[in-house]
Amino acid sequence: MDDFHGKVAVVTGASRGIGRAVAEALARRGAAVVLSSRKQQALDEVAEHLRAQGGDVLAVAAHTGDGEAVARLFRRAAQVFGGVDFLVNNAATNPHFGPLLSAQESQWAKILDVNVVGYFRTVQAAVPLMRARGGGKIVNVASVAGLMPLQGMGVYSVSKAGVLMLTKALAMELAGEHIQVNAIAPGLVKTRFSRPLWEDEALRERILQQIPQRRMATAAEVADAVCFLLSSAADFMTGATLVLDGGQRWRAGFFA
Repeated sequence: MDDFHGKVAVVTGASRGIGRAVAEALARRGAAVVLSSRKQQALDEVAEHLRAQGGDVLAVAAHTGDGEAVARLFRRAAQVFGGVDFLVNNAATNPHFGPLLSAQESQWAKILDVNVVGYFRTVQAAVPLMRARGGGKIVNVASVAGLMPLQGMGVYSVSKAGVLMLTKALAMELAGEHIQVNAIAPGLVKTRFSRPLWEDEALRERILQQIPQRRMATAAEVADAVCFLLSSAADFMTGATLVLDGGQRWRAGFFA
């Protein structure tokens, strides 16, 4: 689980939060890591940090909502590192917070395009490179919101449920080609992406009351779980969802 030397990993949404933590964990374990997110400058800062620690890193800006940008990302990965073994789908967006019926169609379109179709685009580009190497592993970062609706995050919850079903469907289709597809469903993780949920003290306390462990996860904890799914220890897992939520899913999804 701690040795990924010789492996090439593409990580989307890698400039901060969970994606950055995953990239750091993979580089620390010896993988060559292709960092991707929308903004090159932010990626370059992460790449510089990882190279200073001895990491073998390539930073390629690519919006997962742009099919040509995604194709270019994987072409660069193949050109520089010779192929791809791992894909960690982490890029996500959530421009709507509030009652589900108050969401605009444009917000639905953006959330579904990035959070679900964007994952499809990266998998579609990665699979031929994995086939060429005899197999590979894909981890889709979903959310506990995909297992139960979270208040104020209805559209996001629908998108993450879509990620879980996408994971299962891809796992069935790709199992015969030695490509495993699993998902991870974190609960509340203290990142900039989740700031609206934890920055407000009253809201944060209401959420923590729904988490038996009474705390948020760290991005590093999620990254370690992703590394488990990418390791040989998980070779007989596919189509599975690994939940890291401190027990939240066993409590009511709507905050009292």
